[in-house]
Amino acid sequence: MTCKLSLATLSDVARTAAIPGYDRASLKAGIVHFGVGNFHRAHQAVYLDDLFNAGVDHDWAIVGAGVLPSDAAMREKLAAQDFLTTVVEQDNNKTAARVTAPMIDILPVGDPTAIIARLADPKIRIVSLTITEGGYFIDASGTFNPAHPAIAADGDSPDAPKTVFGLIVAGLKTRKDRGIEPFTVMSCDNIPHNGIVTANAVVGTAALSDAGFAEWIRANVAFPNGMVDRITPATGQREIDFLRDNFEIEDNWPVYCEEFKQWVLEDKFTAGRPALEKVGVTFVPDVTPYEHMKIRILNGGHAAIAYPAALMDIHFVHDSMEDPLIRAFLAKLEKDEIIPIVPPVPNTSLTDYFALIEHRLLNPKIADTIPRLAQDGSNRQPKFILPSTLDNLRQGRDVVGLALVSALWCRYFAGKTDSGKDIVFNDASAERLHAAALKAKTDPSVFLVFDDIFGEVAKSELFRKRFADALKSLWEKGTRETLQLYLDGKLAV
Repeated sequence: MTCKLSLATLSDVARTAAIPGYDRASLKAGIVHFGVGNFHRAHQAVYLDDLFNAGVDHDWAIVGAGVLPSDAAMREKLAAQDFLTTVVEQDNNKTAARVTAPMIDILPVGDPTAIIARLADPKIRIVSLTITEGGYFIDASGTFNPAHPAIAADGDSPDAPKTVFGLIVAGLKTRKDRGIEPFTVMSCDNIPHNGIVTANAVVGTAALSDAGFAEWIRANVAFPNGMVDRITPATGQREIDFLRDNFEIEDNWPVYCEEFKQWVLEDKFTAGRPALEKVGVTFVPDVTPYEHMKIRILNGGHAAIAYPAALMDIHFVHDSMEDPLIRAFLAKLEKDEIIPIVPPVPNTSLTDYFALIEHRLLNPKIADTIPRLAQDGSNRQPKFILPSTLDNLRQGRDVVGLALVSALWCRYFAGKTDSGKDIVFNDASAERLHAAALKAKTDPSVFLVFDDIFGEVAKSELFRKRFADALKSLWEKGTRETLQLYLDGKLAV
């Protein structure tokens, strides 16, 4: 018999899924989290659920927050089930469901007064974020843009902010005025040096209205860098139906993810932290080697396979990895141009790490999609692909494969697959990229004019030549033949 997920039905849910071993009523809020999406609920919330199940740190529960219409929709869905989430973990030979309960509320979206009041609560000691790579108002070099209209508006009206960073600044200002210790601001997004990036955004926003307070934030607030990892595909009706049909649970928005998860954090917190090391989080003095490894090898790998797979009409990630050409393309790219410029990681073999990633990407149960990997490329390419390209160029190394990745992205934005099917874009810069990609068919340099994306890479004559040659091949010979030319060492001339 199917039951609708709620605190009242947990005993029935326990027939098919693991349920919390703690009393949700015993939890007290210690964290405000902006961006209650799938990744947060499959990652940070799961670690906290593990900790609470161990009987530890029940004063670190999560209160959700957000500023987007999607945040309001998520609040409505989760409030209807007492903010519980069903997490379905899937490996090749295993599928298991668990209900997590570390979230006790989500604040009203679009109500800055309510959010600032909760941020000013002394019990809140961490403010965390998963607002996607595009939510930090940064350019290709990672520099914060205070002139962005949304940020500028918060600078003009600091008491009625509408962005995440404006709200954080207002919360910190209220705490300072009341003599309350500042909270730690902890990014959980896939951005190199995400703590530094977040600090620049918060300080930069504060500086627009109060330069002195901005310096106080820089001197007194902790922004730990962190590396997070768990493949978490989007939820659709398919996933909702699967949970109902196989586990007899009706969840408004369940989360599906792989069994693997990883979290590496700098142990730098202003007002304490939960004992997450007890549930598998690795605390280190410097997270840089770990984030380079993950962002370049895994996220870079995602970006590398997304566009050839899309152009070849492949929908699922595991299907793309089962295609011999795409799998071989990724392996050669990683071996020749990505892994060699990733700095050593303590007690870690980078080749073994890539072998693990291949296994993860081949997992058919995750059903991660190519459209998800292909979205938001204007933010992901400068963070996941182009830094590897630039490092190779600076070391005098060739970039045949990485330039091909950029060319594939350009070809993708021309708008049709090799078979002529329309491509649906999901990118804030889609209009300008599409227009440039069409012109690039005859003049490849047109696509490289976007300094906010390509930055210094586009100034390299070697990169420009490799990009042009790859793009010409993609238009004249198609994706499959171009990949084969790359594998045969015949793409570069």
